[in-house]
Amino acid sequence: MDEINRWADIDKDLLKEISKRFHAYDDYLQLRLVCKEWSLKLPKIPNGNKIPWLLLPDETVKNHSYEDEEIYHLMQLAAADDETLDTCVLEEKDIYHIMLPEMQSDNKFIRGSGHGWLIVQSISDGTMQMLNPFTNRSLDLPPVSTLPDIIDYKPDNHGDEYTLWDFRDIRVTGDRDSVHRFEVYKVIINSSPEHDIENFMAVVIFGPNQRLAFYKPGNMRWVEFPTRDKRFEDVIFFQEKIYAINNDGQLYEFDTKIRAGLKGGIHETRPPSEIPVGPHEPKCLIGCANGSLLMLVRYLRHPFLRRIRRDFETYKFDIYELKRNRKEWSTLDNLGNYILVIGFNSSVQIPVPFLSKGNQIWFTDNQTAMQSSFYDPVFQDIGIFDLDHGNFQRVLLEVKFFCPPVWLLP
Repeated sequence: MDEINRWADIDKDLLKEISKRFHAYDDYLQLRLVCKEWSLKLPKIPNGNKIPWLLLPDETVKNHSYEDEEIYHLMQLAAADDETLDTCVLEEKDIYHIMLPEMQSDNKFIRGSGHGWLIVQSISDGTMQMLNPFTNRSLDLPPVSTLPDIIDYKPDNHGDEYTLWDFRDIRVTGDRDSVHRFEVYKVIINSSPEHDIENFMAVVIFGPNQRLAFYKPGNMRWVEFPTRDKRFEDVIFFQEKIYAINNDGQLYEFDTKIRAGLKGGIHETRPPSEIPVGPHEPKCLIGCANGSLLMLVRYLRHPFLRRIRRDFETYKFDIYELKRNRKEWSTLDNLGNYILVIGFNSSVQIPVPFLSKGNQIWFTDNQTAMQSSFYDPVFQDIGIFDLDHGNFQRVLLEVKFFCPPVWLLP
């Protein structure tokens, strides 16, 4: 009995260090179940490693055993085998299920993720909320009706509920569902609000012109950035600053330590001369552990083969690096022992997860404006690109989703 008690009373920090060696989630669960004391000392979700979860909404055909609940599925690509990745349906193997009654797939969709949280938006009323699927905690964000390009919102004026500025900056009206579906492009957060609510901040890419706005606790509305430039495609928090990239490949930098709000604008570094511009070449921005910034250009096309039923597919990536204290982008063809994770999540670089390899790009589908339908489930562009061999491994090719899957990082 003394021996058992001694293990139960193991130092909390030592136990957490041991838990970092458990890379598969089911093994980690078994570790927490050793005894009550270990379960209390270890968090529900391991934070010692940064293996991303792929959060999958339920399939087109509902699982009848859960038909009264909203089912989401969690998959770790690093631990899943090829059979699971290429599956036509979401089988039990390598898949974990979570109940999210707050996420009705026909009314809510995800527009961002980071630090273990999802940013969820309602189609019916335009509310925006942060949800932690592991702890079931939530935090309200200002609704769509408070974004800077919204002039007026009258819920009872059916068919023309919104008055707003369109992409030409002309005053127009719009119906509720269309505005709620297209107004928000992406939302990122700088940290978990559970850890530091005073310094918490969220940033949104919004509107037909894809401009930038931010939220801090205490604000009743989204506040526009000190620039009215347009066509932003990604934004990140990095080294206590905000960096954004537009469709032209122009970098922007903003200081977050200004009491009155934000300060900044166009970065002195110009876009690479050969960078493509257009809706089929979206850009992502990633901060690196060595202080560099990466700009990732993703190339999209309509599939040539009729058997491929997606509206478009990723066929190529270009990577540009802006090293610390440099003023010019350079091409990069090797990520070393890192992978890049992009999609609706905050674009990130992470060390190579256990059971995986480096020099890869893991991507999900966030090009909702290019999809053929917003009311029916569609096939998604999900996969892994291996820079060593220049090839793609497509994931869940034959599964349709109402809401695009997203990466969820602890």
